[in-house]
Amino acid sequence: MKPKRKINRLTEYDYAQNGAYFITICTHERQRILWGNDTFTRAENVGASIARPQHPPALSKAGKVVEQCIWEIPKQYPHISLEKYAIMPNHVHLLLLIQNGPGGRPMVAPTISTVIQQFKGVVSKRLSRPIWQKSFHDHVVRTEHGCAQIWQYIDTNPKLWHKDCFYEEPPHEP
Repeated sequence: MKPKRKINRLTEYDYAQNGAYFITICTHERQRILWGNDTFTRAENVGASIARPQHPPALSKAGKVVEQCIWEIPKQYPHISLEKYAIMPNHVHLLLLIQNGPGGRPMVAPTISTVIQQFKGVVSKRLSRPIWQKSFHDHVVRTEHGCAQIWQYIDTNPKLWHKDCFYEEPPHEP
């Protein structure tokens, strides 16, 4: 019998309500497929900001598809804005903001889970293969200070890739 999967969402929390959400999505088996081959030693060139990236991202073909799909999230979901993101070799960070209008929550408000599930599905379809782990990690951002910390983390994560909790030494070629 397989062990029961740990529930990683807050119970009793409405993930369609207004607020900021920090999302991390990992590739299947943490495969390093989102950066170009030469970027493993040049991590300072990867990452993106909604403001203006200081260096153009050095993304692989898969990474470019992921980035294109990230930019499509607010087009698909008008009540969700993309505040910041970073594409790492084996995972993606997103800072999403749900802002329902003055009338409150729309009748059919997408939850963060729905948004991420559809994002992952579109990426996999465009690449003609699944690339993601089954779930994702989310953090509900509750304070301006927390948002500033996450913003800073996303900014510096590509430069500190070798210290990242998702970092694994690449396999040595024979």
